[in-house]
Amino acid sequence: MQNLWYKNAIVYSLDVETFMDANGDGIGDFPGLTHRLDYLSGLGVTCLWLHPFYPSPNRDDGYDVMDYYNVDPRLGSLGDFVDFMHEARERGIRVLIDLVVNHTSIQHPWFQAARADENSPYRDYYIWSTDPPPTDPAELVFPDVEDSIWEYDEKAGMYYLHHFYKEQPDLNLSNPVVRDEIRKIIQFWLELGVSGFRVDAVPYFIKNVEVLTEQYDLENFIEDLRHYVTSCNTEAVLLAEANVDSQSFPIYFGDGNRMHMLFSFFVNQKKFLALARQDATPLIEGLKQLPGIPRAGQWLNFVRHHDELTLDQLSDAERNEVFQAFAPEKHMQIYGRGIRRRLPPMMDGESGDEQRERRRIELIYSLLFTLPGIPLIRYGEEIGMGDDLSLPDRNSVRTPMQWADEPNGGFSTASPERLSKPVISEGKYGYQQVNVAAQQRDPDSLLNWFDRVIRMRKQCPEFGRGEWKILDTDQSSVFAHCCEWQGKTVVAVHNLADQDCTVTFRSNPYRRLTDLFGNRQYESLQTSQSIALEPYGYRWFRVEEKD
Repeated sequence: MQNLWYKNAIVYSLDVETFMDANGDGIGDFPGLTHRLDYLSGLGVTCLWLHPFYPSPNRDDGYDVMDYYNVDPRLGSLGDFVDFMHEARERGIRVLIDLVVNHTSIQHPWFQAARADENSPYRDYYIWSTDPPPTDPAELVFPDVEDSIWEYDEKAGMYYLHHFYKEQPDLNLSNPVVRDEIRKIIQFWLELGVSGFRVDAVPYFIKNVEVLTEQYDLENFIEDLRHYVTSCNTEAVLLAEANVDSQSFPIYFGDGNRMHMLFSFFVNQKKFLALARQDATPLIEGLKQLPGIPRAGQWLNFVRHHDELTLDQLSDAERNEVFQAFAPEKHMQIYGRGIRRRLPPMMDGESGDEQRERRRIELIYSLLFTLPGIPLIRYGEEIGMGDDLSLPDRNSVRTPMQWADEPNGGFSTASPERLSKPVISEGKYGYQQVNVAAQQRDPDSLLNWFDRVIRMRKQCPEFGRGEWKILDTDQSSVFAHCCEWQGKTVVAVHNLADQDCTVTFRSNPYRRLTDLFGNRQYESLQTSQSIALEPYGYRWFRVEEKD
């Protein structure tokens, strides 16, 4: 039987380049990350997801890979990676890495060989056409930058397919030799100790284009991937980046024989619509649209990650509601579908009421830790890092970690102009005000709140493993649900509105609820008593007794 360790993981995502610089060259590296493992362990993190660290020209933040079997020399050596893996294991922290096999860099040796010689075996590693069809704008991943998914290559004398940047030619996964290459990559990193892969851009794996003589079925590809991964390591997992509609989820989970986990893009978008409206209905409707998943399946919930906060599953009117609430200015939006801000600046209001903003931030992260599935924390979220909208595109939310009120926020001893990305150094979210060292000393800081919520989440495995049910209440602003596992039940109640409320379950099956965690101390709850909630209030309960 497979070890379902991931069902209750606390996942933390980071980019090695922006986390900690050990050698003072202005770029984060593996020795720096290794040095900070005690911080992550102390926070309660049990699994790290590392963004791409392979050699890359960095046209797309490392997702344009030049070599799948090495570490970008700016970030350290393969030996540094092995040392890091050893130290992570010593602390009980598992590691997921990015498997970026929808495309390579244009500078990858495979592509260079493919474009140089039409008889090269590498030519069929990619997808070519002498007369490509017109591009449907819906196929563009970066519509603000690219206007076609076909790019003419002078050396090859043909067009090649690329769904992302033109510097990222799509691999031909219908070619069995390419699939063999992917298996070799997987085996290499599993043997170095990783616990699995976050699989990039899964919906783009299968290319439904006329120029291909053979089409490989997406379901079969994912099943083959799963079979190979588990044959190498029965505890290894696959996490799919698949932002698709709810009807497509079964394609990725299968009968428990495909992906282990999916990012919960769909519910996240419904959640932000609910927050914008201060009405739980969109979140409830979104959760009700989720299909049942296999026993071995799991959702990965998040608030923000390294890309835009995408809203593409919402209608135009719904998306505009979220924009108006959290990103009202054009420079805060991106690609016509997303928000390029971190959460705390999104919560800033004209009133300047910092206590109100803090309550709302806590509410959103309380939802993160209690929604069915497991939580993903993006580096810096635990201290309330902000964004830098002067940086282009999605780099606004990819600034270096802020460790202390020291030059460069303690990230690096290099001069500021040598940093790979600038540290936020001005305003409310500058490193002088927002940093780890200051918040570790403050018992009321957001960092210490995260420490408490993670500790409590670990004491409530029902949220990760249990059967969940939405509880009907008499308040439209309140989202209430329960999760039951092995005869034990936990209940979470969240008030999405900025008004006090008293909520009652329409059908109350519980005799006694014991307070576990909340935004403040409340009076004890007796039988059939209603639940009081402050503006943006939340409460977690354990059911002690049933009728």
